[in-house]
Amino acid sequence: MIPENFHNLPVLLVDDDPQALELLESFLRSSGMKYVVTFEDGRDLTRYLASFPAAVIVLDLMMPKISGITLLEEITNKNPGISVIVVTAEQQIDTAIECMKLGAVDYLTKPVVIKRFISSVNRALELYSLNEEIVASQNNATADEQHAASIAPYIITQNKEMLSLIRYVKIIADSFQPILISGETGVGKELFAQAIHTLSKREGMFVSVNVAGLDDTLFSDTLFGHKKGSYTGAISDRDGLIKKAANGTLFLDEIGDLNELSQIKLLRLLQENEYYPIGSDIPVQNNARLLVATNQHLKLRMIEGKFRKDLYYRLCSHQVNIPPLRSRLDDIPLLLNHYMTEYSNMQGKNKLTYRKELVNLLSTYDFPGNVRELQAMILDVVTRSSDGKIHVSSFKDLIAREKGSHFFDTELSEEIDFNPITFTRFPTIKEAETELIKRALELSNNNQGIAAQMLGITRQALNNRLRRKKAN
Repeated sequence: MIPENFHNLPVLLVDDDPQALELLESFLRSSGMKYVVTFEDGRDLTRYLASFPAAVIVLDLMMPKISGITLLEEITNKNPGISVIVVTAEQQIDTAIECMKLGAVDYLTKPVVIKRFISSVNRALELYSLNEEIVASQNNATADEQHAASIAPYIITQNKEMLSLIRYVKIIADSFQPILISGETGVGKELFAQAIHTLSKREGMFVSVNVAGLDDTLFSDTLFGHKKGSYTGAISDRDGLIKKAANGTLFLDEIGDLNELSQIKLLRLLQENEYYPIGSDIPVQNNARLLVATNQHLKLRMIEGKFRKDLYYRLCSHQVNIPPLRSRLDDIPLLLNHYMTEYSNMQGKNKLTYRKELVNLLSTYDFPGNVRELQAMILDVVTRSSDGKIHVSSFKDLIAREKGSHFFDTELSEEIDFNPITFTRFPTIKEAETELIKRALELSNNNQGIAAQMLGITRQALNNRLRRKKAN
């Protein structure tokens, strides 16, 4: 059944077959929908939208006077907030997927199955409502940032982009739609998944599984479970993780590595919201919220033919793209203090002290392992500290080890986000030197020691150059 708060949202049905329209309308009204409008001519829909609202449009692709694809493009251009479901023949699946690229939120194949139709409209209404909340949140960009941070207190951040993400996940946390969490290794994808689960206030468990390297049989057994005797060694029934996560959240990490057969099964789970345990022909209803994560570029995987397009467009209704640590350098002092305190307490040490120069040093490193790498560095340094201090040299050594060569080689400029200096003409050596010194001081927050090391010269040499420039 459609949730009570969706009953009055307008749903429009567009099909040149009056019998199909009558049937679909009856399905919706029997499910509690009160605001259903039907159109046999797509051109009437265009005129209607110029004056009246719509939350969801169910659109047949094959119509004589104006094609469904033409209508879809017009709707998504002029009314991007409306959720559009396209209806197509079985042999036109590729066309339906192209429609999802254009902005459709789902597709149905003829003959339309009642349960699938109601479920699709339900999800589309939910997506419309969530988009309305997201727009309202964006319009209130002045919202208290401290409040945003308190929503997920174990995500340590003061960065505006991260705080905006936290506000976004609060809005989508109650949705039953899947959520795609992306970002580099070590940025905290599972932390965000746990935050979404906590904010959703679901009664069930948070269950996490890394699907990388699982073959199809192991994937199916892990998620769906099996029946006794379904294969050699299956001596009793076994529930899968989906059942374990009932009324809770199932988090699938490294979804980009999933093999093709498993992708098909995951797609069916998303479409039908049910699954079959191995050895059973009786479907089981899914009651778990699905979150997935990847550190890969799924669109590139699609181009390579390694990730199904239809699965991608099922997963990407809600996307959380977590920025790397090098893009949120303002979080480094916060993270440094947090993990230093945590690891000091774990080891029974008093709070350690450090010089401001340490933050400047860390801000010049690109952290390919992101927050996880910073955590490991801090744990190592705290463990080795015996005098109540954190020495900058300890981090220099760790960074040099990670790079495989000395961190302060002259090649450093190729590693950092340098924003290359441009000149209107070929510069002299003196002009180039001036700009390099200026850029190094900017990157090091005017710390001459670190700037000198970045430039590959001694601090005294840098001081001499700066004095000469002042004198000139």
